[in-house]
Parts: sequence; C-alpha cells; structure tokens
Amino acid sequence: MSTRKTRQREAILRVLKRTTTHPTADWLYIEVRKEIPNISKGTVYRNLNFLHKTGEISELNPDGRVTRYDGRQDNHCHFSCEKCGQVFDVDEPVSPELGQRVAQEAGFQVNRHVLEFFGLCRDCQKGGE
Repeated sequence: MSTRKTRQREAILRVLKRTTTHPTADWLYIEVRKEIPNISKGTVYRNLNFLHKTGEISELNPDGRVTRYDGRQDNHCHFSCEKCGQVFDVDEPVSPELGQRVAQEAGFQVNRHVLEFFGLCRDCQKGGE
C-alpha cells in the first residue's frame, strides 16, 4: 500500500477523528461514502490497516469479536461495556510511571501501554433494573 496521502485515507482519518464513539469499519465505510460515494469497503479496510500500522490510529478489540477504531492518539483509558459493546474514553490521567516501572522491573522496553476498564455502561445498567 502506498505511503503517500490519498484522498480516501484523509477522508477516513477525518471522519474517525471527529467522532468519539470508537466506530467499526462498517460504520466508517457508511460515513466516508457520504463524502466519497464510490469508495469500496475494501479500500476502507486497507486504509484502516495502514493507518493502524503507521500509528496514526488505534485498533480496539475488547470483546474479541468486533474491532473498533480510535483516532485519538494521546495516552488515555477506555471503558468497554460488556453488554452493548460500546467503548468510551475515560479521561483519567495515564501514568507514564507505570510503563517505566514495568520496564525497570521486567527489563522490557515499554513503548506504550493501554489501560481498559470493563463493566456495564449507564444505559445497560438502567436496562437491567
């Protein structure tokens, strides 16, 4: 895949960065088609793969079934609802010291770390009452 910026890649990245819902590839495909009607689903998947490999976006797969994407690349945490599958940003400070401690204690080179919380979102809690 070409490393040059393409209109399709830029559109996918733009759509992803303006949402906070951690969408699926299918959702992104539908949204990008509003801007580029003839884009194929394969093009969306290939570009998402490229953007992930280059570190421009993150892939999230908390339930092991559906991959979601995140355009936010700062250190932050996620909460994954075990009932509906939605993923939410948790705006709590991420401790860079945690990565440093793991590196020192285990002898690893830590480039980044991910912290995820799991449970029921507000809507799913209400539905269970």
